[in-house]
Amino acid sequence: MPTSPHPYQARLRGVKQQLLLSLLIIAIVSACSSRAIERGTTPASSEASQASCRIVQHAMGETCIPLNPQRVVTLWKGTFCSTLALGIKPIGYTRSLDKSFPEYLQSKADGVESVGTYEQPSLEKILLLKPDLILSIKRFQFQDIYTQLSKIAPTVVIDVSAPPPPWQKHLEDVAKIFDKEQEKKQLIDEYWQRIEQLKQALGDRRHQIQVSIATSYPEIGGVYTYGKKFSTSVVLDDIGLKRPPAQRGDFWVMPNISYERLSEIDGDILFLCTRKNNAYEQALEKLQQSPLWQKLKVVQQNQVYIVDLDYWSAFDVLAMNAVIDDLFKYLVNTS
Repeated sequence: MPTSPHPYQARLRGVKQQLLLSLLIIAIVSACSSRAIERGTTPASSEASQASCRIVQHAMGETCIPLNPQRVVTLWKGTFCSTLALGIKPIGYTRSLDKSFPEYLQSKADGVESVGTYEQPSLEKILLLKPDLILSIKRFQFQDIYTQLSKIAPTVVIDVSAPPPPWQKHLEDVAKIFDKEQEKKQLIDEYWQRIEQLKQALGDRRHQIQVSIATSYPEIGGVYTYGKKFSTSVVLDDIGLKRPPAQRGDFWVMPNISYERLSEIDGDILFLCTRKNNAYEQALEKLQQSPLWQKLKVVQQNQVYIVDLDYWSAFDVLAMNAVIDDLFKYLVNTS
């Protein structure tokens, strides 16, 4: 009777298969790189290369990128959105582990191919897309595969700290790469125009109402709330809206607030961020069934609004405009 392989042997076989696949990818990439060198299109020292590309300084050094890249792959959602906002539609993107592309971007991402996750981009998928520019960030392990990415296409690594920088900073960084300074200025000007319109619509109310932001995370079971450094908090501050006392600190996020501390998310208005999946819906239902939730002033006054976590926690101008849409919807049109 045949015996099933020992679990260790099965794992060893899987490792060998993965190693062979990696070696194949490296071989293909190297061959492509060698052919490019023979054509005189890769070396920055080549006069032909310098005539058709320009040098960009970035977190991993400098790279000569195409003057008008047509096949761009982005390895972070913030970079994808900023690139898209500047008028360039990427052909490839990475996603988070737990979900597909955010709903608010699905129509804009039509036809864009997934090349893996933020944590583990697929070199094979990127190679098959034949990009002429790859935009990465100096987070996760992207800097560790920079050499391999650079053999596929010119690769620029943007320095994104943790937590990420304000959306304006990342937009500026991406605009410099594409030489889209005018487009960047227009996007920022339009943002401030919308902020002014919202200020006028709210009038003096914006100085009086306290606006809270919170999330009920299914993985933890507690509640997150956000301080002044949170990207959406900056939008509220730009408008002049007040925050509850517990959310006025110079911090990004306050994690795992127990139900006993729910008073920290109370206010005149509460934007409760969530996602449309079973885990988040169950977490939201559990929170709303808590007796302590029912005691909140904002709940009793029916001023809780459920909003999309995907753009309320994002770092790009498209997300910030979606947040402003919600603020008009819930603070102006329902008042």
